Amino acid sequence: MAGEVKLVVVSIPDIASLNQGKALLAKGGWQSGPQVEDDDTWSQADVRIWWFHDRLLQQDDLDLRWYKSTGEQVSEVIFPSRHVAASGKPSLTVHPIGVMYHGVDEEVPFGGKPGRAPPPNTRLGPWFRELLAIDVQNIRDTFEISLEVTHHGPWLNAPSLFIEIGSTPNEWPHETAAELLADVIWRGLGLDGGSGIGGWDEERNRGEKVLIGLGGGHYAIRLCSVASNSGIWLGHMLANYALVMEKPDDDSWQPSSGELPSGLWRQAIDEAIDSTRKAFPGGEVCAYLDRKSFKGWQRQSIMRYLQELAIPIGRTKDFLGGE
Repeated sequence: MAGEVKLVVVSIPDIASLNQGKALLAKGGWQSGPQVEDDDTWSQADVRIWWFHDRLLQQDDLDLRWYKSTGEQVSEVIFPSRHVAASGKPSLTVHPIGVMYHGVDEEVPFGGKPGRAPPPNTRLGPWFRELLAIDVQNIRDTFEISLEVTHHGPWLNAPSLFIEIGSTPNEWPHETAAELLADVIWRGLGLDGGSGIGGWDEERNRGEKVLIGLGGGHYAIRLCSVASNSGIWLGHMLANYALVMEKPDDDSWQPSSGELPSGLWRQAIDEAIDSTRKAFPGGEVCAYLDRKSFKGWQRQSIMRYLQELAIPIGRTKDFLGGE
């Protein structure tokens, strides 16, 4: 049986994805591989590129589909992509995927398995810092560098992340941005001859803290500040909109002692914790709360639930020292 491989899935209809893929191929050293589902593939060392014929959010089990076609087990998946935002603000982003905040019987308009989330790729925090370190003037003047919280599909079992160019058709074809993100992927996966950026080793990294983020908006502004520090390992991140809870009607209810509020917020937190633990075996999963983004009763309820789960709640200084 073939060994484990790192899989980069390039979506041909997505110009931002396609340009990142072309920039990766232009670095050289690739060999043409077998067709997978009638799509072209390339290989170099333990990295594979799948030149995928369709958009990706509804394409579940790509890791399993690769294995069935090639016999190669997929250890992680990288999705170069475009980023869409109503604000239209030019941005370069990275984020984990999953829709754990949907009910298990709900329709999910942007893919994924409702109520579930694939493991977050351990490279998320380190690659975010690589984006922050980009020192190309027209890029820094044009694009905002940001995390995004966990959202959308597809579903798969391998640790995954999206690395994106946004946020409008004006930015998606930006070739310099694509080349810079491709360089992060190239160096991040060790294709430059180095050891890669952001890999997790169960023995070497045992006991290190891994942050799950709770609260704030879609772009996780406070988490971006935390994650800019060297040594921060990032797991799943849930915005306020992913932590829906209903306050009990009883006027005598107390968040510190009464019945916990109803809603899908506990399901979302449970899945964020379980999925992050799968990605970081041997790590200590801790929670970072954007405290000011919650009402008092919401914050107290979440903190109480985390205490029941024995999940430490930390501040920035508590998460330093990994990687």
